[in-house]
Amino acid sequence: MLAGGTHMQAQSFVKVGALALVAAFMLSAYGQQATNGYRAPRTSWGDPDLEGKWPGTHMVGVPVQRAESLGTRNVLTDEEFAQRESQSERQRDQDNADFDLANAANTPGGAVGGPVSPPPHWLERGDPQRQASLIVDPPNGRMPALTPKAEQRETQLREHRQQHPADSYADRSLYDRCITRGLAGSFLPVIYNNGNEIFQSPGYVTIVNEMIHESRIVPLDGRAHVSGDVKSYLGDSRGHWDGDTLVVETTNFTDRTGVSLNGGGVRNSEALKVTERFTRTADDTMLYAITIDDPGTWTAPFTMQYPLKRDDSYGMYEYACHEGNYALHNILSGARADERAAADAARRATE
Repeated sequence: MLAGGTHMQAQSFVKVGALALVAAFMLSAYGQQATNGYRAPRTSWGDPDLEGKWPGTHMVGVPVQRAESLGTRNVLTDEEFAQRESQSERQRDQDNADFDLANAANTPGGAVGGPVSPPPHWLERGDPQRQASLIVDPPNGRMPALTPKAEQRETQLREHRQQHPADSYADRSLYDRCITRGLAGSFLPVIYNNGNEIFQSPGYVTIVNEMIHESRIVPLDGRAHVSGDVKSYLGDSRGHWDGDTLVVETTNFTDRTGVSLNGGGVRNSEALKVTERFTRTADDTMLYAITIDDPGTWTAPFTMQYPLKRDDSYGMYEYACHEGNYALHNILSGARADERAAADAARRATE
């Protein structure tokens, strides 16, 4: 570095300093109130004001789990970040090329899940980020090991899916069926419709996720959760204030959802407890943290964390999936066609 001269030294110190600031923000803010001196504005009744639209679109592309080669480091170096930028450019070029291919094949608009990609404006690729993974705890950024019971459950589910991929609609995922991605999957940034909106009233907070159009009305008055006999896909949420941080604890889940970007992946058990923390750290920034604690599935809890950016111009569109869910119809009708073809082939073989 000495041979590079004073100018190069200054550049290096600036880069190192910037990385240190990012790392310090991510580490110090985890599970705590913001420590940067910012104080959120207040509602007319005195609660911290979190209202507005807080899309996570910019974080699309940051993986849930960190590359093992990064160890406990969750901030990319300049070289690693440049690689992520290059990958983003290649993806954009590929999206445009695929759309041109769709038009050339006289299929304008492409087909979601088809051989060509939908038009680029259908997808949200996000902006290259220095954050290496959404998981910040455990320190290695990896999901904890599954419990033996969960491993057995996953093996049984995988075998069933292989043997019965589309016997009926019940064999398809809740996402395929336009029902839900689960609490975590509705919030985590992926594909499209990554808008989030918060409404407040005295004693309540309402959290709306654009993905599959989920809404939760969260009471803040200290009431107990509903009976454990009452379970739902999104669970039962209760909230309270920890300084300027809104803490939302959710229980009473079914065992039909998963914890991943698309709501699939490993299924949670009914023992799942989710704790979310919403901390406004600037006029246009909110730190969102979600802790997954499910002793029926993972051997330890884990936490994901990332910033949300306020954008009140963001369009929150209805996720009208059921109105045009041709995918599920085609999956099932295609499976029936395959069965008929196999039966015809078997019959001809015996003639």
